[in-house]
Amino acid sequence: MNKSKRFWDTASKNYDKTEERFEYIHSESRKNTKKYLERSHVVLDYGCGTGTVSCEIADYVQEIHAIDISSKMIEIAKEKAVDKKIENIIFSQTDIFDAKHKIESYDRILAFNMLHTIPNPKDVVKRIAELLKPDGLFISVTPCLGGKLSFLVGLQIRLVQIMCTIGIIPIPIRRLKSTDLDDLITNGNFQTVASEKIYKGASSYFIVVKKSIEK
Repeated sequence: MNKSKRFWDTASKNYDKTEERFEYIHSESRKNTKKYLERSHVVLDYGCGTGTVSCEIADYVQEIHAIDISSKMIEIAKEKAVDKKIENIIFSQTDIFDAKHKIESYDRILAFNMLHTIPNPKDVVKRIAELLKPDGLFISVTPCLGGKLSFLVGLQIRLVQIMCTIGIIPIPIRRLKSTDLDDLITNGNFQTVASEKIYKGASSYFIVVKKSIEK
């Protein structure tokens, strides 16, 4: 985790700038997410990064717990919330396995643009199922790097994978397809409520799922 934290701490300086090219995908994902939010909801924003999503949806919910392993990302996120005078977001530098997250305590859990970068996605999805209330929803959007990509983005992804292989980038970058994400998220834990493939230079998969009813 220390290597990953250092990587994301360094990336935080230019993170918002590097994501500008995919703003269409990000904005569509945030717009879709708002359809599933209510003022009474307590939300966990897992891998909140620089806090863009949390800040945009804050007016739609009661409270947001925004977490990230990078302290530098959290610092930037806090600054955004202060600038926007948002007071219902609790930012923490931690991960989803922290014992402070109580079982069945969240109405919604968000994971935006990060399931392809974590070392243990199956364990994470299982943990998300534990933390959601019985009627809660898991909402995610994930780059499908094994799907449709523009020529330029495809070249950049191949370069990134080489850097991962030789250890310059100390995190996994998986070339997932939407079917891989369906298998990961819905296998035994969830049932699909809605899904959408969003493309703008790269494919991303937006999916909303609810807990499977135990028999």
